[in-house]
Amino acid sequence: MSFVFFDTETTGLKHGFDQIVHFAAILTDNNLEEVDRFQVRSRLLPHVVPHPAALCTNGLPIKSLLDEALPSHYDMVRAIRHKLLSWSPSIFIGYNSIRFDEEMLRHALFQTLHSAWLTSNHGNCRADAFGLMMAAAALSPACLSVPRGPESRPVFRLEALAAANGIAHGRAHDAMADVLATLDLCRCVYQRSSELWQRFVRFSKKATVADFVDAGDGFFLTEFFANEAYHTPVVCLGRDPDQPNGRLCLRLDGGVDRLARMSDEELQVELGLKPSPVRRLRVNAAPTLTPLYDAPDLMLNGADPETIEATSRVVRDDPALCARIVAAYGSARKPFPRSPHVEMQLYDGFPGPDDEYRMSAFHDASWPEALSIVQSFDDERLRTFGLRLIYFESRSSLSPAIRMEVERLLTDRLVEEVAGGLTLAAALQETDLTRTDGRRDLEGLLVDYRTYLSDRISRVAQFRSKHFGAS
Repeated sequence: MSFVFFDTETTGLKHGFDQIVHFAAILTDNNLEEVDRFQVRSRLLPHVVPHPAALCTNGLPIKSLLDEALPSHYDMVRAIRHKLLSWSPSIFIGYNSIRFDEEMLRHALFQTLHSAWLTSNHGNCRADAFGLMMAAAALSPACLSVPRGPESRPVFRLEALAAANGIAHGRAHDAMADVLATLDLCRCVYQRSSELWQRFVRFSKKATVADFVDAGDGFFLTEFFANEAYHTPVVCLGRDPDQPNGRLCLRLDGGVDRLARMSDEELQVELGLKPSPVRRLRVNAAPTLTPLYDAPDLMLNGADPETIEATSRVVRDDPALCARIVAAYGSARKPFPRSPHVEMQLYDGFPGPDDEYRMSAFHDASWPEALSIVQSFDDERLRTFGLRLIYFESRSSLSPAIRMEVERLLTDRLVEEVAGGLTLAAALQETDLTRTDGRRDLEGLLVDYRTYLSDRISRVAQFRSKHFGAS
């Protein structure tokens, strides 16, 4: 199996509203030897307002994001997709990628009328080196040197961990430099703890995780909070009714007998407490799992593995109890409201087969043909994103009425907080609050960005006043 190590640099942290501006990836063979590499940048989308903290972190002056010589966001995403498909099937690995980079990539694909699930379809799997590093520090500490911060807490920031292990990192928060650092850290684990590495690879596969979790045996689930690993003995109760890839697991060290004696109402209250005795995992998110028989003393923390195993059998052999707990947990969980913003509706359903065909046809069509395709989409999200794409790539293909409607919605994003994204005014305020700690390069970057924001605020206000009677 080959591996794809990848990283993104973005305009901010808000999925759906911020954008990727730099993508880098390295393809390796099964032995983590480099086979190929790829990187691409994009210029700024007109309706995206970068957060000043992101510009400082990435060291990107605003003028570099406005460079007309750079590919458009649409062309960048198409280039990324073409390269990643040519490298498939592979295991995709980043650093904190499942929570962040994967989400940014999924939204970028969906908003450019591609399937969002590239890294989990086409025979691909995904894993996260961030979890691997924390698992290695907890389960195989000889693999890594982990630096300590205030109060002696472990520090797992990529640049700090790379430095502590003698890995040259180049410029932190450059996408390719971060990819190389992630790859070298994974090589440390690969070379020093083959068992941990093989388990990491094994549980990158959704089907393998599902088989392991659904088998009914108890196991240890390792979760990470504030850079600390917490190991909990659990047994799977069943599927999460709200998430096809979700599983609900019951802690085996929290008094199962006590839960069994509770009424449905008492059980619902108990499961609504924090932390809950029910733990959730996703089989497609590369969870850190350890069989009971493989658990080291560090995980057991004085517990008797035979007692844990016996308790797991009690739960597993009582399907009525499992069903009660799943139902009570579902009743205690607050419903997640549908977002009014199309940018936040990625997980609100899959496009139908007819729309999937139209999405594919869109990219090979002329712009007038593409407009006809967009107007025929059944999925309103695709119609919205499709009209934006045509506006960005071939504005003249739209009628004046459609152009004005798209411009109204896009400029709403720039000035109205209720539109969901960072506004120009809010970015200006954040720029004034952002500290540079005396770094002149950042001071200059922020001065230029402030000038850009002030000018843009004026120009957008004039445009909206002229065309929409709004300020």
